[in-house]
Amino acid sequence: MRPVVDCDLCIACGLCEDTAPEVFRVEDDGCARVLVLEPGHEQYADVREAAEVCPVDAITIEGD
Repeated sequence: MRPVVDCDLCIACGLCEDTAPEVFRVEDDGCARVLVLEPGHEQYADVREAAEVCPVDAITIEGD
């Protein structure tokens, strides 16, 4: 599993950071960044939820 954020779509709402703060952080430039390129199995559920709650579908998950 590898989460990816499309900065062209991201609106920096912060839902991903709220859902999986160990994996995502919204930066000052207005885009969420992935802090952990390959999250551990214990983080999978939170990463998937972050992708699902993103209002603009800016988060995709590769290799899932």
